[in-house]
Amino acid sequence: MSFNPDILDIISLTIGALLFLMVLVLIIVFALEKEYYAVRKSLILLLFPAFFLIMPFLNFPYQDYLLLGISGLISLAFIVLVMPFNNRKKISDYTFSNKVDERDIMFSRIRLEEGTENHNAYYTDRPRNKEIDDAIKANPSLLSEGSTYYNLFQFASANASFDTVEAYHDHLYKDPAPVKKDVDAKQLSGYIKAWSKKLGAVDCGITELKDYHTYSKLGRSHNYGSDCKLDHKYAIAFTVEMNKDMMAAAPAGSTVMESAFQYLNAGSIAMQLAYFLRSLGYESLAHIDGRYEVIAPIVAKDAGLGELGRMGLLMTPKLGSRVRIGVVTTNAPLNIDKATFAPDVIDFCRICKKCADCCPGKAISHSDRKNINGDIRWQIAQEECFRYWTICGTDCGRCMAVCPYSHPNNFLHNFVRKGLRNSYLFRRFALKMDDFLYVRKPAPGSPPQWVKKNS
Repeated sequence: MSFNPDILDIISLTIGALLFLMVLVLIIVFALEKEYYAVRKSLILLLFPAFFLIMPFLNFPYQDYLLLGISGLISLAFIVLVMPFNNRKKISDYTFSNKVDERDIMFSRIRLEEGTENHNAYYTDRPRNKEIDDAIKANPSLLSEGSTYYNLFQFASANASFDTVEAYHDHLYKDPAPVKKDVDAKQLSGYIKAWSKKLGAVDCGITELKDYHTYSKLGRSHNYGSDCKLDHKYAIAFTVEMNKDMMAAAPAGSTVMESAFQYLNAGSIAMQLAYFLRSLGYESLAHIDGRYEVIAPIVAKDAGLGELGRMGLLMTPKLGSRVRIGVVTTNAPLNIDKATFAPDVIDFCRICKKCADCCPGKAISHSDRKNINGDIRWQIAQEECFRYWTICGTDCGRCMAVCPYSHPNNFLHNFVRKGLRNSYLFRRFALKMDDFLYVRKPAPGSPPQWVKKNS
């Protein structure tokens, strides 16, 4: 069998040029993202286009066969990776049936004061938690001067945002206007989604308020031990983006600055939506930092905004877990969205485990989802997570920073995300490439220059 060398030369040069352009795009994107390690690793990939660009100028036995063989393997690999290949039946959706007692959440437990009635009652019922909580309370604590990442300006900035959110608390429970406006559910739903994005939300969805969305008992100082009596019919959930550059330095101070700032942004949007709905005559309640009566990630999943991942956070389609969630519950007439079920996300989280490997507090499980009181889910070790927060002084965010889904929302990463949805094999290939380009356990990055320079 003979081959036409001229045709093969053209094929080789064409493949080489295409591969070179692909690698060049990678290098440019990584450089713009300030992922300089990924830029250096991408230079290694230039060996592939170099092979095809050099081949036409060489002459050795079986050269044509080698070129055709390697070209065929690359073409076959590309076809296999882009072909739809999923087995959804092997992956079940999350299940939720059991309500959570907010008094068991670390944010409630850490605020119990020695000698108070609530303190004594809680630890009488749950003596096992007292030793754990006392040890955690002995640490410096979140945003404290003695913590590992203490920085005067950065921590004061975070506190300023949290304090501003707290200023909203006295304005949460307001009566609606006395007369209900006659509104169309479809039109109102569309307006709320569009307006929330104008206010700064990335995405917005609506779900029917389910029993498992709310706490069984409330655990904040103003309503400690009370039954949750939220009888609204609908929940509006939305997400706000956490800046990648601020999160890259996790668990350093820029992380908690960004976290607090986005809690404030989410709180501002939620308050405006609640006031808007009340002005139309409908009961509404904004659920914001320090005053949630719903479990926001589960509400957001049911509102179609994303899937829950290994770290227990909402994994959104374009930003991964690098978001904060706001929720407004209401009795206004609304159209609901389809709940999310993303088996590709669950499958990727099963094999990835990067968040678990990189978690400084060793709070994220390496195991598969488990049956926890009848519900299929992943669950982090909240005590270990919060213990690390009280040592480092920030709310960490390392899991968000290293998650492959949290890469920027641009054409390159969106192409990868589409491949992750499309194929079981692509997910495994993409994970290997992510480990190659970004390292399995990357070191924390530097905060933005303006933060670093001025604090």
